[in-house]
Amino acid sequence: MDINNVSQKVKVILEEIGEDTERQGLVNTPERVAKAYEFLTNGYKQNVDEVINGAIFEEKYDEMVIVKDIDFYSMCEHHMLPFYGKVHVAYIPNGKIVGLSKIPRLVDMFARRLQVQERLTQQIADVLDEKLQPKGVAVVIEGYHMCMMMRGIQKQNSITTTSAVHGAFRAEKTRLEFLNLISRNRI
Repeated sequence: MDINNVSQKVKVILEEIGEDTERQGLVNTPERVAKAYEFLTNGYKQNVDEVINGAIFEEKYDEMVIVKDIDFYSMCEHHMLPFYGKVHVAYIPNGKIVGLSKIPRLVDMFARRLQVQERLTQQIADVLDEKLQPKGVAVVIEGYHMCMMMRGIQKQNSITTTSAVHGAFRAEKTRLEFLNLISRNRI
């Protein structure tokens, strides 16, 4: 990303909304904004294989594995405003497991792109399904969208929930077990 180019464009935006870009508080704002966007969209520079980094292991374990309450922060592609919340991921191994830290890293990689929550949910499920070939994968995301909270409809307490289920999680009993386990309080 060309920080100088983006900084100049941010300066134009500030001037268009009526701000004085020479004002003390705004002098370095264009560069800070450019650097923030570089960080907030660094998921475009990552790929799945680098994130997983070979941390897929053969293992006979065949019960549900859940990583829940993964914090995420993303940017809505429609308004370029933040949305954030929690991701809950489960899979049932079929001879392969993944290093647990890789699941939040995958969440971050996809979240740090311009997104919609629906796609984010599906991307996480699809990658785990492809890389692990498990008996099933389930992903639930609960998100707060600033585009709904601070503009437009202005509904501050609304939560958007999306899910993606593959394989064994399509069966009602397995899906209900997953939903019950992610709704429990922490230990």
